[in-house]
Amino acid sequence: MKTIMSADRISFLIPAPFLRGGSRSRRVRQLGGVAFLLAALLATSCRQQAVVRQADSPPRPEGIDPMTLVLTPQTGAGKTDQEIARRQQEVRDGKSTELALERLGWAFVAKARETFDAGFYKLAEQCALALEQHQPQHHGAGLLRGHALHNLHRFKEAELLANQLVAQRGSPLDFGLLGDVLLDQGRLAEAIAAYQSMADLKPDAQAHVRIAQVRWLKGDVEGAIEAMQVAAGAAGSRAGEMSAWVLARLAGFQWQAGALGEARESCAAALAAQPDYAPALLLRGRMWLAEGKSSEAAEILARAAALNPLPEHQWAWADALREAGRSGEAQAVEEKLRRQGAMEDPRSFALFLATRGESLETALRLAKSELEFRRDVLTHDAVAWALTGAGKHAEAQSEMERALAEGTEDARLFFHAAVIAARNGRLTEARQWSEKTSRLAHLLLPSERQQFQAAASDLAQRAAGPAQAATASLSTRVN
Repeated sequence: MKTIMSADRISFLIPAPFLRGGSRSRRVRQLGGVAFLLAALLATSCRQQAVVRQADSPPRPEGIDPMTLVLTPQTGAGKTDQEIARRQQEVRDGKSTELALERLGWAFVAKARETFDAGFYKLAEQCALALEQHQPQHHGAGLLRGHALHNLHRFKEAELLANQLVAQRGSPLDFGLLGDVLLDQGRLAEAIAAYQSMADLKPDAQAHVRIAQVRWLKGDVEGAIEAMQVAAGAAGSRAGEMSAWVLARLAGFQWQAGALGEARESCAAALAAQPDYAPALLLRGRMWLAEGKSSEAAEILARAAALNPLPEHQWAWADALREAGRSGEAQAVEEKLRRQGAMEDPRSFALFLATRGESLETALRLAKSELEFRRDVLTHDAVAWALTGAGKHAEAQSEMERALAEGTEDARLFFHAAVIAARNGRLTEARQWSEKTSRLAHLLLPSERQQFQAAASDLAQRAAGPAQAATASLSTRVN
């Protein structure tokens, strides 16, 4: 039996979509002929999210047949598009309808991952509902629907389904789903227990990607690299989004650990597995920014933002443009970010606003709204940063302590902790967090790095001065 904790290291095994720079978009683009139907579904879904339903009573928007939605022809000529078309035809032909529907659902999941378009997760959910109409309590439908709900950030509904699957079937993937939704809700100890059960049943690559996420959250970056290398080895040289995802995450861990050569190799391998893979492009651009190659970074980050216009991508692109002396273009990118950021990814947009010192009440509102259903360390960090930006420093300190509670090693967390501690007159702590940030400063965006350098300089210059003066100076210089 493989234990989760061994020699103070988490040794079990997740897709890690929520690391810095890898958050998912919650937007739903129009999907050709089903655009109007998806709009109706999403409107209904938003109303339903206010009430937590029983997992055995799936939502069925009134007047809309799930089968009609999932069989609407999709545009595109790629490999996944062809798979979708093939599975749709199998359903129409009545050939093993239940199996065809399940495979169609997972094809929509693959399309969502490739395109970063959450609308395909809605279609995957509808496949599960159509499958349950054919066979109520179908475990495969439950797992598919749970995965879609998780990626749509409907964590409570996904948790109910996952618990039901664990009780009724208890497969490794059932425990994996349960761990995933618990992790996103900040319930790390419970997530670890679920992952331990998963690893006991089947310690495969699916489990090893999960190990890397939890090790990273616990501050064990070297352990995260080790686990992700196992997963990358299992993926081999196969092309496709999953291989690219594993290799991009591995590159991010290696870059954090200071293994720049290895990080470059893993990033290149990710782009070889899937050219124009936005997370790998983002990482390569950020590495070039840290090396002072702002022009090269601006070009590759422009491509990443075009493929997946999340706030984190646009923020990095704008910083690269400004570093390259193209301030007018940077301003245009930021204006687009301000218009769309709240819809694309409220948590990252709140961080952007708080860092820029703009619309601070909006930043706080967005961050707190995320905390209502997503209580992980990164969301606590976003709330803390928005609170201190709004002048609520004591509350910010409490939230920051929650963000730091698991021991996560993250430059942005440490930077925020240093500033918040200083604003609360805790200068010894501020200097400690500043020292930690210095070791990881290459991971910060240029605008963050400039603010941190100003804050660290003030701390160093005023170390022997009155605490009140140092606090006031840091508070002024950061924003």
